[in-house]
Amino acid sequence: MASIGKTFVTGASGKTGAALSLELLARGHAVKAFVRGKDARSRELENAGAEVVTGDLFDVLSLAQAMEGCDRAYYCPPWHPYMIQSATGFAVAARRSGISTIVHLSQWLASPNNPSLATRQNWLVEELFAGLDGIDVITLNPGFFADNYLVLIGMAAQLGVFPWPNGQSRNAPPSNEDIARVAAAVLIDPKPHVGKAYRPTGPELLTAKDIAAIMGSVLGTRVRHIEMPLFMFFKAARVVGLSASQIGGLRHYMKEERKGAFEFMAPNSHVLEVTGSSPESFETTARRYAQRPEAQRSLSNKLAAIGQFMQIGMTPGYNLARIERLQMQPASRLLTFSVDDPVWRETRGS
Repeated sequence: MASIGKTFVTGASGKTGAALSLELLARGHAVKAFVRGKDARSRELENAGAEVVTGDLFDVLSLAQAMEGCDRAYYCPPWHPYMIQSATGFAVAARRSGISTIVHLSQWLASPNNPSLATRQNWLVEELFAGLDGIDVITLNPGFFADNYLVLIGMAAQLGVFPWPNGQSRNAPPSNEDIARVAAAVLIDPKPHVGKAYRPTGPELLTAKDIAAIMGSVLGTRVRHIEMPLFMFFKAARVVGLSASQIGGLRHYMKEERKGAFEFMAPNSHVLEVTGSSPESFETTARRYAQRPEAQRSLSNKLAAIGQFMQIGMTPGYNLARIERLQMQPASRLLTFSVDDPVWRETRGS
């Protein structure tokens, strides 16, 4: 297939954005990688052949200037309480810059009445982009990523534990790379996919115990799942660097997971249908993470993992209700978990 016009990729130094940029470049397509600042990740993109530009995802003028010369775009929303401003600015910039196709990363739970502000905003962005005249839009709404579990591979490698709540809940977590492959495929040949939404999933449903066993297999050591109380899990999330806004959403997603939201309609064949290749297994994804420095067993890494684990107990949790009040977060009058919403279930089940 002939090369397409240059693709504008937001969040290009992040997880799906970086994977998408590298996938497009490997397939011979030009990429303009939009990043907040230059670092080792952006240098990797430059070395792979991307044009790297810096800018602010909340600044419509910065976005419009950076989009010049691009034909297609990938929007990866920032996890931020004012994300909707970023998306609106992106839509304005895309229209003014003559973008023909947008692939938008949303989320599986997206609905107008979810308790999570980020989830309600993702639904609004889906509606906003769908109303853009003259621009073809394709939505990706994956559930809980494999990466969300594998950020704990260092603790698994050093301490032999995988602390996770909702141990009996199941999910078919997609890898960043499979999400990127789907995004690349629809950006390269958008016409068959216009107006559609795809949910990339992994090939099988897994419990936390299953995930711990797979981690143990790739690490060559026994890894036990520990059923971590939710309040402690949110303190751990703060220790590893999640913001109050991120944890505010995470607390709702954990409850959705417990209710079976990520098991609903999973796994599916979307990755195979769109890319022509089956999704990679969680084990395949875990083997990449097992090569990370923190997963290499050493005394210094073990001491660091012990220190991090002890820090969880000493870290205060955020007062999320107070923070949300101070941010004046808008809310629907009738908040409903997506999995409990018959309209959401009917839409996602079709």
